[in-house]
Amino acid sequence: MKLKGLRWWIIGLIMLITIINYLDRGTLNYMWVANIEYKLVDNIDSDLRKNQAQFNEQDNTYLLVTKRGDEIVQRADYIHFKNKGQIVVNRQGMAYELGIVEEGATPEEASRQAKKQLGIITIFFMIAYGLSQMFSGKLYDKIGTRRGFVVSVFLWGIADALTSLSQGKVSLTGFRMMLGLGEAGPWPGATKSNAEWFPQKERAFAQGLFGAAASIGSILAPIIILMLYISIGWKMTFVVVGGLGILWLIPWLIINKKGPKEHPWISEEEKEYILSGQPEGKVTNEVGKTWGQLLSNKKNYSVILGRFFLDPIWWMFVTFLPMYLVEEFGLNITELAFSAWIPYVGAMIGSVAGGWYSGYLIRKGATVDKARKTAMVLGGSIIIPAIIASVLVPNAVLAVILMAFVLGGFQFMMTNIQTLPSDLHGGKSVGSLAGLGGASAVLGVILAILFAGYITSWPLLFGLLGALVPLSLASIFLTVGKIEQIK
Repeated sequence: MKLKGLRWWIIGLIMLITIINYLDRGTLNYMWVANIEYKLVDNIDSDLRKNQAQFNEQDNTYLLVTKRGDEIVQRADYIHFKNKGQIVVNRQGMAYELGIVEEGATPEEASRQAKKQLGIITIFFMIAYGLSQMFSGKLYDKIGTRRGFVVSVFLWGIADALTSLSQGKVSLTGFRMMLGLGEAGPWPGATKSNAEWFPQKERAFAQGLFGAAASIGSILAPIIILMLYISIGWKMTFVVVGGLGILWLIPWLIINKKGPKEHPWISEEEKEYILSGQPEGKVTNEVGKTWGQLLSNKKNYSVILGRFFLDPIWWMFVTFLPMYLVEEFGLNITELAFSAWIPYVGAMIGSVAGGWYSGYLIRKGATVDKARKTAMVLGGSIIIPAIIASVLVPNAVLAVILMAFVLGGFQFMMTNIQTLPSDLHGGKSVGSLAGLGGASAVLGVILAILFAGYITSWPLLFGLLGALVPLSLASIFLTVGKIEQIK
């Protein structure tokens, strides 16, 4: 049996698991803090499948009952109202249900505690994620992308499902670290897979599809996760989302049998098209480079430093955007679900466009060096004005639309940075350099989150991210020289 366009089936499966990846990592962030609305009633009706609130005049509290039957007693001065007092709004979520926010804390103090603890958990997640980026690249180079994805996906799927057993800060942090160990693998893995399955002129586009899948996952995350949270609670949401990756392993193992040189389903025409367009394929007896060898060559720091400065922009949005929209604009859980996805539409478009654009320039006769650099500068020139404008507008609608341009420009630029490992090296070193780049990105993100703890203004925090763009571009241009295969 021959499967037409087999390389597109492979990248399609990688896109699917990347979408699932972002659903898994978004579970905590979207269920951490949420504004939940309750209908004010004189008496709770247990047969009414709606959120209800009943005022207790004796102790000045509200009994809040969800449509699932969960009960919360909340002080009246911690409650907000809508629709002339007919709708009671309570701030809750995992941070409150697990006791991470101290009972009796004022709304301002609760917000500070929730932000701080989410930052701490994210830092530990990123530490595990960064270590995994380094070793996953080596692992994928050693055992191949087929088995490498199996290891990564199984680990993070189990980790997300086990998060339903969390009892507090320690156990929750431990499960998120386990998630980070698994979730990092597809980033060096996808870069390596694209280097194996695509000719050089199509790699940036394939990398763009991979980046677009991350954006699609981010688009779907607030809608799917928050709707699951409303319907079945946070514990079962972790179980359901964690199980998706395990199911994905079935088609992956069936379709991705071998690389393009040996796959029994690939046509001779497609095999020749792929292999003849790979400059590293002309190198014989290639040996994978050690970390020391990679770090000793200045060109490789274009990936390491470029991602160190640029990645924090993406991760600050992924981590704190839900809290930002909840606290800065007062969005309820439904409004959050149907607005937080908008910035990631821009990211999806930017990811595909960035890969297509550099590939288009190459097809028109530009060198790889000129094409990649032009695309990076164009992406960066979109980010800076959009990020400044996004924090100055007065309402959530304009803010999320402008943020779509921010993340669109980010992915336009990042797609081409992530293609650099395969532009500079042959297949046996691509995963290793991509892993080093991912690890440096994690360090940048950790430092950014630590810095965020000292910034109390949400607009100032997000606005300062614009300064990272010129730092990233400068570090790439000063280290890479001409983008070409390192001899």
